[in-house]
Amino acid sequence: MTRTAVVALDRFLPDARRIADALGAEVIPYSPDAFQIAFANYRRVVALMSAGIAVRGIAPLLVDKWRDPAVVVVSPDLSHAVPIVGGHHGGNDLARDLAALGIEPVITTATETRGLESVEGIAARRGCDIVNRDSTRVVNTAILDAEVPLYAIAGPGIVVAGPGVSILLRKGDYTVGVGCRKGVSAAEVTAAIEQGLHEAGITPDEVLVYATTAKKRREAGLIQAIADLGSNLVFLDNDTINAWEVKTPSRASMIGLAGVAEPAALAVSKRKELVLAKQAYGSVTVAIAQ
Repeated sequence: MTRTAVVALDRFLPDARRIADALGAEVIPYSPDAFQIAFANYRRVVALMSAGIAVRGIAPLLVDKWRDPAVVVVSPDLSHAVPIVGGHHGGNDLARDLAALGIEPVITTATETRGLESVEGIAARRGCDIVNRDSTRVVNTAILDAEVPLYAIAGPGIVVAGPGVSILLRKGDYTVGVGCRKGVSAAEVTAAIEQGLHEAGITPDEVLVYATTAKKRREAGLIQAIADLGSNLVFLDNDTINAWEVKTPSRASMIGLAGVAEPAALAVSKRKELVLAKQAYGSVTVAIAQ
């Protein structure tokens, strides 16, 4: 299915079809549930109508900027394309795509209006996702005020970063939380992760990042296993882990934690949804979120 939809009032449907043909999109005739359909099935939405109609239509559907589709309003005379939701999340690019039809993109995100690149833009250009998404507001603000350095670390390595640092990793839709007993071998960890991914129907290439408690920083087998998988391991502090409600009973309370695998997976995930509740494979526990 195409990732883009064009929602248009009946009188604008001929122009909507022309836009859809240019974008490889699908047309959704306007109706009371048109935007609900678009939000449920597409990542980019062009609204060919007045901005007021579009804003009222999408307002009840907005959940989170990382999950909502990008929405661009195109004026009925096809003169301007204005991203109203998700400028940094595909909206600006969608507006620029429409320029090929003679529709002028109107970009309002602060970084782009000053000729600067946002954290989200840098991540997209480098084929990465942002792990700690709450950091982007602080970092984008800093980009407006001064040059923000970008450090590329090929690894293996350990990065200790504060809340004002955005961490970019290779793209992926899923996060894997891992807990383990002391002294576990790399082979045990690898086998457990592979079994968990198999049960969830997920391939290693679809994993954004692996996460565990900071108490496991010296667990050589765990660290080696993630390195062998060619991925990244994030260590989370106690407060970050304990902020998440654990759905499956855990013995981690013995070390002052509500859990390890499930809260670690959720903490670094995009949608904050478990797709595989904690499973125990010998000395290793695995949970997967998206």
